Amino acid sequence: MFALTPYIVLFPLLGFLILGLVGSRIKSEKLVGTIGSGVVGISFLLAAAIFIQMLGLEEAKREHVVTLFPWISTFTGTATSLSVSVAYQVDQLSILMTLIVTGVGFLIHVYSIGYMHGDKGFWRFFSYMNLFIFAMLNLVLADNFVLLFLGWEGVGLCSYLLIGFWYEKKITGDAAKKAFVVNRIGDFGFLLGMFLIFQTFGSLNFDTVFGSASVMSVGNPALKWITLLLFVGAMGKSAQIPLYVWLPDAMAGPTPVSALIHAATMVTAGVYMMARCSILYALAPTTLLFVAVIGGVTAVFAATIGLVQNDIKKVLAYSTISQLGYMFLAMGVAAFSAGIFHLMTHAFFKALLFLGSGAVIHGMHDEQDIRNMGGLKKYLPVTYKTFLIGAIAISGIPPFAGFFSKDEILWKAFSSDYGSVFLWLLGVLGAGLTAFYMFRLVSLTFEGEERFAHDTHPHEAPKSMTIPLIILAGLSVIGGFVGIPRSLFGGNAIEHWLEPIFASANSKLMISEYKVVWSEYVLMTLSVGIALAGIYAARIIYLKRIEIASALVERYNKIYSLLLNKYYVDEAYDAAIVNPIVNASDKILWKGFDVRIVDGLVNGSASLVAITAQWARKVQSGVAQNYAIIFIGGIVFILTWLLVK
Repeated sequence: MFALTPYIVLFPLLGFLILGLVGSRIKSEKLVGTIGSGVVGISFLLAAAIFIQMLGLEEAKREHVVTLFPWISTFTGTATSLSVSVAYQVDQLSILMTLIVTGVGFLIHVYSIGYMHGDKGFWRFFSYMNLFIFAMLNLVLADNFVLLFLGWEGVGLCSYLLIGFWYEKKITGDAAKKAFVVNRIGDFGFLLGMFLIFQTFGSLNFDTVFGSASVMSVGNPALKWITLLLFVGAMGKSAQIPLYVWLPDAMAGPTPVSALIHAATMVTAGVYMMARCSILYALAPTTLLFVAVIGGVTAVFAATIGLVQNDIKKVLAYSTISQLGYMFLAMGVAAFSAGIFHLMTHAFFKALLFLGSGAVIHGMHDEQDIRNMGGLKKYLPVTYKTFLIGAIAISGIPPFAGFFSKDEILWKAFSSDYGSVFLWLLGVLGAGLTAFYMFRLVSLTFEGEERFAHDTHPHEAPKSMTIPLIILAGLSVIGGFVGIPRSLFGGNAIEHWLEPIFASANSKLMISEYKVVWSEYVLMTLSVGIALAGIYAARIIYLKRIEIASALVERYNKIYSLLLNKYYVDEAYDAAIVNPIVNASDKILWKGFDVRIVDGLVNGSASLVAITAQWARKVQSGVAQNYAIIFIGGIVFILTWLLVK
């Protein structure tokens, strides 16, 4: 059954090639959508079949590497020889990620059939989406850093193509370029990390690198720099401070893109990479602390911005950044299983929320400002109910999926040897803010008085869009049951499933055996209480006492303006980095070096030839007598020179 692994990757590639080469000739949207969605659905079924087989195997036999062919092979006769193959590693972590990518990806592809109906680039959209799935599968299934980096760069390319899909709009083109450039900054750090890995271990294969690292001592300087550089890559791809600025702008692309790339899959690549390299991070406690602080601060920072945003997708964008911060907080306190658990539940409810926002935009004829909505639940009943489930799940209310994964992170942030009260406070503050801004969004969009124009006629989305919403809503309800902690009389199946992946890291971290203690119940109750308080406050302010919102804005106008303008980070970047580079490029590189030196040399050489030709052409006068005089003069000169010599 493991031999089917390459086909999981192959089918999305075939979909991309078919649609990319002949998609423009296929006149039927239904056929294009069937091909684009079908190849991802087949990959999901193959992954599910392998997963079911793995459940029946002994733990030691669940890991398997499928090698397709040698890819890069260099031999210098030294320890620096490099050998890399195109090989896929199937284990508990990679198969879980594959199920998430293909399962959620399939639902989003089906949703896109209805959402993108009538778009002139319908076939092109599905070809790009298939290419993205292909790249993401290479990333999560790779058994070496080179193939992982190929997938890493592939999803970055697809992100650029899909964000800028409506290329005739300037805003989408600018957003695509911004995403591409910011991610290149992070990717440069990732590349340096790979170079240092090869210099340290002489290999880029996971087995060799992780096996060699497992016998190294904690605090090794090389590992500290390797993990920091790899995390720089994760900061870009997973939108952490200070490289988060591209993700909110990326909402300019089609909503299914936001759901697939910027909620469920690509932005979690950094979290997956850290989980895969858990043994390296376990040996670098300084890096773990740095990751935890960045994650916790990002969670709160992005949540505060989300409090006041008025674009329905921008609220969800900052929510995504905040939730990714939670995942890195988990990684930083060495709760690797909890981080992956939250990655999974987040894929369910955030994909649901983004697709729900797309259904709202579709029903409101492209309106995205929540101030121009209200009272939509009677026009979009399915969208409202599913969106509400997603909002409850992300707020961490039991027994919805987000509660179990978020509570696990908060508990580990408090109780872990690598956690602290400060990190727990960051996490619980982020939880309260999340509940508030999500129910502000629900209240202003679906409830209260209608604030849209009378000529607007909101309508429910077609079944191709609502059925994926219903399935994701179901997963948002029950998805957390695989991680019910022992304190709530569960077996935490997902932690048990991932335990072999993190065994080496946990042994280095010397994590003690889990014990149920009363403080866990206290903290659990407190976090849920804070979330409920956030929900209650949002509903009071935006439904029952609307004047409170206006009074708060008026009283704290400067703070409100600061949050509404996203702390002016983009403006600061423009002033400190973008504008100086653009001005230097314009005045020095273009007008100075390119125009004056490069063009000057080219044009000068042409002028020199022209001047020389002006003098030389005088010899070619066309008068035969002149030619005869020159010939005679030449003969006389030669004879004279010979006689004198």
